[in-house]
Formats: sequence, structure tokens, C-alpha cells
Amino acid sequence: MEATKFKDLEISPRILLGPGPSMVPARVLSALSMPVTGHLDPEFLALMQEVQELLRYTFQTENELTVPVSGTGSAGMEAALCNLIEPGDRVLIAIMGYFGERLYEIAGRYGAQVDRLERPWGQVFEPDEIKAALDKKDYKLLALVHGETSTGVLQTGIADIAAAAHQNGTLVVLDTVATLSGVPVEVDAWDVDVVFSGSQKNISAPPGLAPLTVSPRAREVLRNRSTPVGNWYLDLSLLEKYWGKERTYHHTAPVNMNYALREALRLIAEEGLQARFERHRTNGEMLWAGLEEIDIPMLIPSEYRLPVLTTALVPSGVDALEVRKRLMADYNLEIAGGFGPLQGKIWRIGLMGYSSRPEHVLLLLAALREILSKR
Repeated sequence: MEATKFKDLEISPRILLGPGPSMVPARVLSALSMPVTGHLDPEFLALMQEVQELLRYTFQTENELTVPVSGTGSAGMEAALCNLIEPGDRVLIAIMGYFGERLYEIAGRYGAQVDRLERPWGQVFEPDEIKAALDKKDYKLLALVHGETSTGVLQTGIADIAAAAHQNGTLVVLDTVATLSGVPVEVDAWDVDVVFSGSQKNISAPPGLAPLTVSPRAREVLRNRSTPVGNWYLDLSLLEKYWGKERTYHHTAPVNMNYALREALRLIAEEGLQARFERHRTNGEMLWAGLEEIDIPMLIPSEYRLPVLTTALVPSGVDALEVRKRLMADYNLEIAGGFGPLQGKIWRIGLMGYSSRPEHVLLLLAALREILSKR
């Protein structure tokens, strides 16, 4: 094979305003390029401790078992479920969009007896509604999504939902892939048992790691399993020995990805969580106001609308995909479309992490105004 067949790698620096990944700061990219070390090198072991400390800050938790799972957010989802589920366990999944469906599918693959509690795409659950469902059966765990990126919905009342679950002896698994560090996520204050996220959205590191934290209550359940965890790679009873004091080898950690995650988390700590939440809210509201000015309404009412992921209704007679192509070709700007029941009906606009900047909002609004005026 001729080496000249393959050109030097050149990737266009896009303005990423979709549902993820978000843009990555230069400091994080620089950290990614640091020299590779062994995954048991003393310098890397020290860095692991720092990553865990920074993750605890970001999750707002004191949970000892707080680690970045090697894999994307979906690996975090699978880890959260496979470690708690044994064949025959009763599980309740609250589904209000695509990623609730994914929770349902994964739980079933590990042999759970899975029940669905459903809301139409674009709606949220009332805590009393979930409590009533939990009262009907003896569920081992409840799983739900905090921020549903398929619809732009923010599920509220998590603390009340968790309290209702624990009254019934039910563990709570929460998907915060679209919310961690963009809107408040308070693991200890809400008393949630297993919470997972992804590195590529509001955290603004490259895709490839799934932050996860596990409560003492859930760790006890894990220790008392009567069967082995159904997924060896994601078995937290093994992973915690590598991330704990033992530093026992499990798999080769993605060393440079952990460098990048550490730097991204350090940026979060420098900005401060409250300031970060306010930045995302301010830029989200700026986008909403601008869209309304050009007659583009939002799918989700403001009281449970995700500030980091806006679902804008495509105006009548407009080809949603064609607008997205124009944004990319003419403005180097990426947004996403809808899928499932919302295919062709919405645009999904992400203002996540480093992508959440007022200049990006202004550029997108100007570009949409220009494109739509020519239709």
C-alpha cells in the first residue's frame, strides 16, 4: 500500500452547537497531548486521586466510589444498571424520551422484570405520579433521565422522587449525561444512589469517559449480590479496586483521556459551579428570546426547559435538514435535528460547556435569520 494514499489529517474546527459533543477548550486539548504514562505509574495514580476529588466536587457528593468509567455515557448507563440488577429483579423505568427507552432496553438485557412508566415525548413526571407507581410493586430500582436530550426536557423534583423511592426500599439511578455541570446536580442533597454522566457535553472534554458516583447504600447492594455482575468490563466491584487504595489492575485505563478530563474538571472548579450554572442559564435565555424574535417557538415550556439543550420548532414549510446543511456549509456551525416522533419537527441546539458563549448564540441567530429570509 502506498503511504501517499493517505493525506495528513486535517479536521475542520467546527462550532458545535448540537446535543454533544461540545467544543473543547485549548487547555483540555493540550492536556490530551501530554506524554503517555503507564496506568500504574505513580504520577498517573496521583492524577487519579485528583480526578476523583474533582468529580466529587462536580457531582456535589462525598461518595467514595466516584470514578470515570472507561467508555462513553452509554457505558456509564450500562454500568449503573448491570451492577445493581440480578436476574428476576423488578425494575421501574420512567420514560419520557429516547434515553429512557435505552435504560429500559439495557435493564431487560440483564434479566430484570422491567416495568415502564411513560410520558409523551416533551413532558415530565410529577413526583406523586412516580410515587404511586412505586407503591404498586416491590421494585429494586427506579431509573430515570434528568435531562432528556431527545426532547430538551429537564426532569424536576428529583429529591422528592428519591425520597419516595427510598420509602419503598427502592434504589434510584439517575442519568445526568446532559446536565452535569450545566444545571444543578446535587447527588448527596437529593440522596440519589447511582448517578452517571459523560465527558463530552457540559464538561467539555472529548468523548470517551463516563463519570459515575455510587452511594454507600448502593455499594452495599453491590457487595451483597448473589450472582456475579453480568458485565465483566463494567463490574464496579473490580473497578473500585483499581480506583481505590489497592490500585489492583483491571484494564488499561485511557491515560490521556483522564488527563483531559482532569483539566476540564479543573476549569469547572476555577469557574465555580454556581457561576457555571448561571452562565448556561443566561445564554440559554438569550437564545430563547432571540428565537422568539424570529418567530421560532420552543417545544418545551420554560418551567422545565433545559437551558443547555433547546428544542426549537421548525417553522411550517421549512426543510429542517436543509437549514442544518446551510448552517454547516455557510457558517461552519452544527446543530442537530429531531428523531423518533420529533423527526423533522425540531432543531436541537446545544449550549453546553465551552460551547455556551454569547457570541455563538448571536452567530446562530444571525445565520438562521439570513437562511430563513431566503426561503
